[in-house]
Amino acid sequence: MTHYDVIIIGGGPGGYIAGERLAHAGKKVLVAEKESLGGTCLNVGCIPTKSLLNSAKLYAHALDSEKFGVTASGVTFDWDQMQSWKKQTVDTLVGGVGSMLKRLKAEVVKGHATLIAPGVIEVNGERHTCEHVIIATGSEPVLPPIPGVRENPKVLDSTGLLAIDHVPARLAVIGGGVIGVEFASLFAALGSQVSVIEMMDEICPFMDAKVAAALRKGITGVDFHLGCRVEAVEDSTVVFTTKSGDQVRLEADIVLMAVGRRPLVEGWGASEAGLDYSPRGVVVDDCMRTNLPNVWAVGDVTGRSLLAHAAYRMGEIASAHIIDPDAERQGQVMRWNTIPWAVYSIPEAAGVGLTEAQAREEFGEVITSSVPMALSGRFVAENGVRAPGTVKVVADAKTRTILGIHMLGTYAPETIWGAAGVLENELTVDDLRQVVFPHPTNSEGIREAIWAIAD
Repeated sequence: MTHYDVIIIGGGPGGYIAGERLAHAGKKVLVAEKESLGGTCLNVGCIPTKSLLNSAKLYAHALDSEKFGVTASGVTFDWDQMQSWKKQTVDTLVGGVGSMLKRLKAEVVKGHATLIAPGVIEVNGERHTCEHVIIATGSEPVLPPIPGVRENPKVLDSTGLLAIDHVPARLAVIGGGVIGVEFASLFAALGSQVSVIEMMDEICPFMDAKVAAALRKGITGVDFHLGCRVEAVEDSTVVFTTKSGDQVRLEADIVLMAVGRRPLVEGWGASEAGLDYSPRGVVVDDCMRTNLPNVWAVGDVTGRSLLAHAAYRMGEIASAHIIDPDAERQGQVMRWNTIPWAVYSIPEAAGVGLTEAQAREEFGEVITSSVPMALSGRFVAENGVRAPGTVKVVADAKTRTILGIHMLGTYAPETIWGAAGVLENELTVDDLRQVVFPHPTNSEGIREAIWAIAD
């Protein structure tokens, strides 16, 4: 039995960043990961998806390059090479995480970990003790009880679709959230006939309604069936009912099940240890504390925000409190309303804060503005005036405090961190008008939207 300052269950984004921060502060740390460091994000999520999407975007740009004065003939894509590049990318980054933890002298063990009690963890049958435990077990894909889905080799989750050995001629996507939309963009760009079946009236329901509609219209080569309920999957045929009550049979070669993910709260001792949790996640406060003493939870397992960058911040906050008991007074708390989101589709989109509908419900009177990204010189130079792109700003009418910034268009995910900083610091419209934006950049779309708000 070995004693540690901190034992972390799970080596995904929230777990490994906590390991790095704690080890850097001199803590004796054990990270227990049952599969590969990096978790879902690095191995079968964010990173491999973005690798393939980048290849698809390069292919699409090459096909559309003539109007920019570049003519390319015989442009093709090689799926096997795309997969090879994806693997190289993943292996490099996973290796980097392991190297960083090793350099900081954090111990990593591969195996299944169980929370026995606060301060007692069992890994591969061996018990260890510690002062603090961080739970970072992540999440898993949701598989709804739709007839014909289970044990159907034609129905894949995102992990399975990433590993296929060919580009399907016809792809049906059940679910129009981030995962579904990104995969739809990827395979549509590579020539697949893609259909998305979404139960809600619009894709990506967390987005501002107008921005979501603009994103959907900007994605080419995809048929969207909104407000539809999937009844069954027969082999690779999706049977669904439309809003008007009509039944449709959609034939495909592969069906992607992309209806979301759920916190992984079972199988590691949560119930036996007395942890407060539900199917929605482990209950935590804004400092990532659970109901058990010196037991913390970060990342997807909390159910608060199933995003890798949110997990990073949760891991940092839990670490800060373990290192310094006075961390809360120093501002080390989660500010859930300032977590940005990003969709790496074609085109891309990103946002942070409240949508217009959410702001009106919470604050009553709001002021908004929407401007086309074509007001940015760089955007026009690289995309043209007709390319889909918009920036929307939502602010409190009384205080003029900015409540939300939403973007559609090239590099939106690379720009949105600045908008998150705006919300973190509770800047007003007039505050942001004083900020100098570099020219020419796509970020100038935010400046144009700010000045478009009425005084």
